[in-house]
Amino acid sequence: MNKFNPSSAIFNSNNGDEYNGVNVSISDSATFFFPTAQDMEATFNGENPAFLYSRHSNSTTAKLAQALAAMEDTEAGIVTSSGMGAITSTFLHLVSSGDHIVSAHTVYGGTFAFLNNWLKKINVEVTLVDTSNIEEVKAAVKPNTKVIYTETMANPLLKIADIPALAEFSHANNIKLVVDNTFTPMIFSPKRLGADIVVYSLTKFVNGKNDMVGGAILADQETINSMLDLNNGTVMLLGPTMDSIRASMVLKNLYTLHIRMQKHSQNANFIAKKFKEVGINVCYPGLQDDKGYEVMTRTMNKNYGYGGMIAFDLGNFEIAADFLKVLQQKGVGFLAVSLGFYKTLFSNSGHSTSSEVPSELQQKIGITQGLTRFSVGLDDDIELTWTLIEETLKELKII
Repeated sequence: MNKFNPSSAIFNSNNGDEYNGVNVSISDSATFFFPTAQDMEATFNGENPAFLYSRHSNSTTAKLAQALAAMEDTEAGIVTSSGMGAITSTFLHLVSSGDHIVSAHTVYGGTFAFLNNWLKKINVEVTLVDTSNIEEVKAAVKPNTKVIYTETMANPLLKIADIPALAEFSHANNIKLVVDNTFTPMIFSPKRLGADIVVYSLTKFVNGKNDMVGGAILADQETINSMLDLNNGTVMLLGPTMDSIRASMVLKNLYTLHIRMQKHSQNANFIAKKFKEVGINVCYPGLQDDKGYEVMTRTMNKNYGYGGMIAFDLGNFEIAADFLKVLQQKGVGFLAVSLGFYKTLFSNSGHSTSSEVPSELQQKIGITQGLTRFSVGLDDDIELTWTLIEETLKELKII
């Protein structure tokens, strides 16, 4: 496989706009006119690629989709109004009543709820497994399995899926491999590793400002066309449309993503090592003794580090809650959900972003009561940040 640079691909996709603006113009139109009725008819029939209606696409959202497709090295893409809009539309496009999905058991809580609760309404069966264990995946597949779904870096335990191994198995069995790359944009290129469809919550690292919600679906042109089909396309008919102003915001932020991911990774690596040094049980795949280190090192793009997420266990919820409250009071970051912000965001996973997962399953898969997730920010003085964290650990007699 030739070396691929996601950042260069994004930069090379920007040719300005039709008025020679260095940033793309914002389309403020919900609908678009045609020279003739025949041209309009041809567009409705799929024979004319003109813009028709902004629920389908417009010049601004199309430019963002084009840049994201360049980043992922896919033929095409769609941007949506939320990450869940991208995820649910993808599932509903790929499965029908009576079908089966094999999914990672550690995924974003909203995704888990959709898979475990909502899909039952349309008679779609889901089996939850550890997708970092290829043998578990193989054992779960049935004759009616249509999708294998995983996150490259699992939320919240940070397990790393072996995408090439999953792709080889799924394609040999005529199963679509769908990968959520929200935690690791640029760090992984799932399509180049064999994934069929890549989905994102753009809200997180890609946008980086926590000032909007958005999602994306990246795949081959045929898949994207079918999802936008006027008569049968799930994205077209369900309508998870991204606003043009928001699309222009994300597109501008996309050009600094490589710098941000490098700094997030650098800071997270520093903090993870410090936690380990003081005896805290920490998960970070950039540590050589982490279970995901080998797979991640083998399959990642090398220029962006091991990511900005760390997880660690403080023993119980009460200790974790006190720790995070004091960290917020000291200005280390915010006790808030989400990730990818320029300040550190932290939460207790089992009582927040993974709360949709039943407690008995949390216990089974390793989401302990004290499990705490950090999305490490872009702090310039990361040593001062650690000083405040260590001070808090000592004040609360955690260490």
